[in-house]
Amino acid sequence: MGARVDGKVALVTGATQGIGLAIAETLAASGASGICISGRNEERGRQAVEEISALGCPADFVAAELAEANAPARIIKACTDRFGRIDCLVNAAALTDRASLLDADLDIWTKLFDVNARAPFFLMQAAVRAMRKQGTGGSIVNILSMNAHCGTPELAVYSGAKAALAVLTRNIANAHRFDRIRVNGINVGWADTPAERVMQAATLGLGEGWLEAASASQPFGRLLSAQDVANLAVFLLSDASGPMTGALVDQEQWVVGSRN
Repeated sequence: MGARVDGKVALVTGATQGIGLAIAETLAASGASGICISGRNEERGRQAVEEISALGCPADFVAAELAEANAPARIIKACTDRFGRIDCLVNAAALTDRASLLDADLDIWTKLFDVNARAPFFLMQAAVRAMRKQGTGGSIVNILSMNAHCGTPELAVYSGAKAALAVLTRNIANAHRFDRIRVNGINVGWADTPAERVMQAATLGLGEGWLEAASASQPFGRLLSAQDVANLAVFLLSDASGPMTGALVDQEQWVVGSRN
């Protein structure tokens, strides 16, 4: 069975660029009957809707700041109002601000946990309620990070938020397996995305040559691509992966526990 999502309606957060957009476009190419995307940038959102619609799939954009407490319920409502249902949810939106134990303050802790853990939790809550009302099950994929296993020192708060979402992924999968709602997560390794390019080249000051150097350091000679993650996410969302639930998949070139 191929990874198809024929007739399903999907909501993807953080889908105006990078991994989220790649997932939304791959869902459209895999038979989705409707896709709702959310993000902060309205111009990129409109462009993403045009790209998805060009693939033959109706699409809608919801401008939202996930740090706002009412955003998750509003986004899910916008999806069900537009398409009449929700079958798939992808929590791809996240902040990657750096902060170690000694550098972190309450503001960055609150910022990262609000967007990377609290918002996905309440998006899942609203989506599961809608899926249970529909009575046809559903599938959720949370985009996590290899840093949830431990994380580098400067990603202490980010790693903690992703680890919290990893536990919630399994907890919610367990709680709603008899509703036939599957919940899985992808621990994404180092990926080449628009946000990562800005982070490495500008924010961290590594310049334009960072990607070539980083790629040369990887076992397969390149970083993960957004499409790599999208392919796995759509498989997990599709019936091809059923009845798999509660899985946290390491999508990475380095094996956890090995002495690299």
